[in-house]
Amino acid sequence: MAPLRKLTRDVPSTKRRKIDDSVSTDTTQNMVSWFTSPFKNPLKARNSTAGGISKPSVRYNDAMFESNNLASVAAGIKTPNTSASNGGGNRIVETLAHSIEPRKDSSTGGKYDQSFSPNVVEASNSQRDDSPTAAMQTTDASDISSRMGSTTSKASVPSSHTSTGPPSIKVETRDNENLLHTLQTRVPSMSSSSSQLSAVKSTTPIDLRPQKPEELAKPAKASPRAKRIHFNELRPRTSIPHNLPPEEFAEQSIHAAFSSRLSPFALHQDEYRLLRDHICHLHVTAYLNIRNRILRLWVRNPLVGVTPEEAAGCAASSRWLNLAEVAYELLLRNGYINFGCVEVPDTSHLKVRVYKSKRYRRKTIVVVGAGMAGLGCARQLEALFRQYHYRLALVGEEPPKVIVLEGRNRIGGRVYSHPLHNQNVALIPEHARCTAEMGAHIITGFDHGNPLNMIIRGQLALHYHSLTDNSTLYDSDGQLIGKEQDDIVQKLFNDILDRASVYRHRAAGPIVVEGNKKLIEAARDPQGEADAIIGATEQDRIEKAARAGSDELEDVPGGMDKLTGKAHMVTGSRKKAAPAEAAKAMGWKLASNVLASRDLNLDAVARGMEDPTLGAAMDEAVKQYQFLLDLSPQDMRLINWHYANLEYANAANLSQLSLSGWDQDTGNEFEGQHAQVVGGYQQVARGILQYPSQLDLRTRKAVRQVAYDPDGRHGGTARIHCEDGEVIDADRIVLTTPLGILKEGSVTFDPPLPNWKLEPINRLGFGTLNKIVLVYDKPFWDVEQDMFGLLRESDFPGSLDQEDYVKSRGKFYLFWNCIKTSGRPVLIALMAGEAAVQAESTDDAELVTGVTKELRRMFKDTRVPLPSETIVTRWGNDRFARGTYSYVGPTSLPGDYDAMAQAVGNLHFAGEATCGTYPATVHGAFISGLRAAAEVIEEFLGPIEVPQPLVPGAISLDSSPKKTNQKRKAVEAQEAPVVETEAAKGARLDALERDILDTIWAEIGPQPSQVGSKKGSNPFLLYSMEKWDECKRKASELRRASDHNSKKYTNDIRSLAAQMWKKEPEELKRAFKEKTTINRQANLENTATFDVRLASWNERALEIRRKYLEDRPNALSAEEEQSMWRQLGVYDQGRKAKKMSGYALKTENKD
Repeated sequence: MAPLRKLTRDVPSTKRRKIDDSVSTDTTQNMVSWFTSPFKNPLKARNSTAGGISKPSVRYNDAMFESNNLASVAAGIKTPNTSASNGGGNRIVETLAHSIEPRKDSSTGGKYDQSFSPNVVEASNSQRDDSPTAAMQTTDASDISSRMGSTTSKASVPSSHTSTGPPSIKVETRDNENLLHTLQTRVPSMSSSSSQLSAVKSTTPIDLRPQKPEELAKPAKASPRAKRIHFNELRPRTSIPHNLPPEEFAEQSIHAAFSSRLSPFALHQDEYRLLRDHICHLHVTAYLNIRNRILRLWVRNPLVGVTPEEAAGCAASSRWLNLAEVAYELLLRNGYINFGCVEVPDTSHLKVRVYKSKRYRRKTIVVVGAGMAGLGCARQLEALFRQYHYRLALVGEEPPKVIVLEGRNRIGGRVYSHPLHNQNVALIPEHARCTAEMGAHIITGFDHGNPLNMIIRGQLALHYHSLTDNSTLYDSDGQLIGKEQDDIVQKLFNDILDRASVYRHRAAGPIVVEGNKKLIEAARDPQGEADAIIGATEQDRIEKAARAGSDELEDVPGGMDKLTGKAHMVTGSRKKAAPAEAAKAMGWKLASNVLASRDLNLDAVARGMEDPTLGAAMDEAVKQYQFLLDLSPQDMRLINWHYANLEYANAANLSQLSLSGWDQDTGNEFEGQHAQVVGGYQQVARGILQYPSQLDLRTRKAVRQVAYDPDGRHGGTARIHCEDGEVIDADRIVLTTPLGILKEGSVTFDPPLPNWKLEPINRLGFGTLNKIVLVYDKPFWDVEQDMFGLLRESDFPGSLDQEDYVKSRGKFYLFWNCIKTSGRPVLIALMAGEAAVQAESTDDAELVTGVTKELRRMFKDTRVPLPSETIVTRWGNDRFARGTYSYVGPTSLPGDYDAMAQAVGNLHFAGEATCGTYPATVHGAFISGLRAAAEVIEEFLGPIEVPQPLVPGAISLDSSPKKTNQKRKAVEAQEAPVVETEAAKGARLDALERDILDTIWAEIGPQPSQVGSKKGSNPFLLYSMEKWDECKRKASELRRASDHNSKKYTNDIRSLAAQMWKKEPEELKRAFKEKTTINRQANLENTATFDVRLASWNERALEIRRKYLEDRPNALSAEEEQSMWRQLGVYDQGRKAKKMSGYALKTENKD
């Protein structure tokens, strides 16, 4: 089969659409970022100009899209809204595993939704002249088949996972068939340089006719020579919206920083290490403002990469352009922007000059492992090499080749969505597959910086289901546990965990350098002269961080998350209340003859053991609480259910967790609802593999040995020996194999890894969590509950001994209801702790019989049949994993995760076990891949260069004044004056003008303006704004209930508002009419007094300017000051021009 090419539109990047940040009246209620809610998607626009030439970027305005149509942004066509149970996520029309065809949607009563049909793509685009062009990234289906392996599900499943049921189907065949069906339809491209222009917003007419593939393949006639971009040659302020209030602009920028795992008010540790010797305290605020604004551009539309021109435009003055360059480089290299499935700014058109006098060899990077860490690293390397092509071209090199090796015949690693035998889709979109998650299956919060948020919701637009903790617990006899009893026991468990956490290791806090919070919240840069560099006071900050580690307040467990088993951390005191008082406050009744002042003493366990464990401390606390409370066997079963949930979060028995470090990642949890991807989590891995171009993936390449250069300074190459005999040479290797493989030693190293690397490998633990997937023909449980739990009996029924519950408490303790994500009636039973280890050697039939017995006990009044299909995971026996995820073992040290991440020569490491801030998570694995990519790119380009001076026009940043004497001053006076260049002069004058304006605005505020000051003078419009959300909700309900998907959603809302207005009583209408009368009067008064207020502001501003210059007599030369007054329309500092408005107008003297 001939390769099927990507269909694009030949639109030069310099002619992309420019849209300002204005917000239409239709979207005034959508002033939050698109990812704040799964039901909102206002992707704001951004401006970009460089060198005086308007350079539009594909940044979309709110008015272009209804709030629910994220897929319309990504694909250029409307997609149906999903129900609330699906999290409101809309699906991009893509080639991961889905075909474009008319489909039935449950939210529309089973009617066909024609908006998914290829035949109506052009019609959908033609409905709105400002809708983005549709996109389709295509890949050769035969190539995927050869690389991914079109094999049966039995071959695709790891050998340690067993599946029973009807004959197996081909796992990848359905993907390839759907992919081929998709590629047979011509769909316009969504590349960052091709977007359908709005008739209103466009600045340059562009021929948007689809180009033939053969036309696209023609090379350019001439390629420009590589030229490095210098930020001081770019224009500032071009990315700062002029029509957005500063406070709102600042709020969006601050929110973007929080959404990128960064503090908007303080330097990150990487930023501090880079800038500590180059920046003063005053300029930290300016840097943070620029950094937050760059993040705002990315967060508000992750479909398009941020360009250097746009980053430079985030500087409010040319004085700060060097700060913008550093911020952009740091964010780009470390994967805070331009990551994932996105078309990045491309410099590959630059001509590469190869030095013929040298033997040229294109370098190779090999990534071992196609899990989320490996794919994320490879994708990031491809993007970085593409964006830094010009830097490589300057030294005569091509971008290195990136190869991904995977031992399995599939991608995803421990993210594996096993296809079910029955693919009759009933409850999910028809183009999705019915799958069950063998490994990771929960997205633990989209908010506060989860990078998967950008990929899943912002780029791939995958359907997802938001999870809710509406679970119920069943006792071992099948009886429901009352909520009151559940709550009181959970409080006791949290108290026990809190008391055990007193013994955890407390590391000194990071060095924090903060900016001026008030200025950042007002989107204002600092004024004044430079002070001491931040590195000069580093010792004071170290001491402050150490003191912070010994404060009375700390993060303490405030509750358990049943969905993930993680502890919610809240700020609390280290001093704990007496156990008896705490128990009474929880609602417990104390046992007789209990001393209220008696305390729990865990020192014997915590300090008496050489390597104390969390389990030992908590078990001791339970025993001592039994002297205070009359705990029943049911109370013990409830407590141990929470034990099992904590073991699920750590993939290990609590007796294997370090007491001092088990929660070393505390405080890094993401916020927002947890979610599951509809149709399979593995779609994310496929998206990263394929978009924006196919990675070089080689499956069934199990690695036997890695030979590397331990010094990494001699240009030595590495060599990978595969089990099939192939040997691959590489300049650098990124190893993403699970920690279990490193502990097993199945991959050998030449030379052997150093001890400082082997020791953390041995100290850290790698645990096991297993599942039983149960597929039924009909559900017999409450399908609206995402999960339900089961209390397990001890080895000796009715026992009050804590040790009797250890072996069985994690067996089938929790059931996930996956009917809304798999499309079939599916339950997944979890096995945690000791039960997960036991399952590795237990027969499938025994496990299925046991879990069926428990389900029949829970659902006595319902017939519980045997499952039609079952799958049992055994991750401990999987030769490519040897477990599920890492945990902190009893002998672990605080720096072990950091040591795991450190490179050894030209051998780099990535994976969840190398990410100390987010271990044991999918997003942690992905973030580690970004970190490894940053390390590799630094080896090619060197560390980030800090321009000197970093802030032109600033005084010396020496930490202490230098001693001078009269003789030295005399010599300096005789020296020839330094000639100031035009560029330096311009930067100095620009910085001075900015300081003057900041001073004026600080005293009298911004210049009066009539723009946006007029209040509503139409009663119906005021009514519509007030009722907009209500009308919007009703319109959505009507559209879902209708037979077709309305393409005039906004008009429907307005029509509903008009109908409601007609039905409103006259008394209510009179109130709105009276309000409009008041508004009209206010508008008239504002117009009448505007000229007076403007003249008064101008006069006061001139006085402040004169005072500013009087206080700084050497700030301007006489010629420069005369030129300034002339440009302002003021002559001889006494006469004003007849027409002057602030500092923007230049008028002629007509006196």
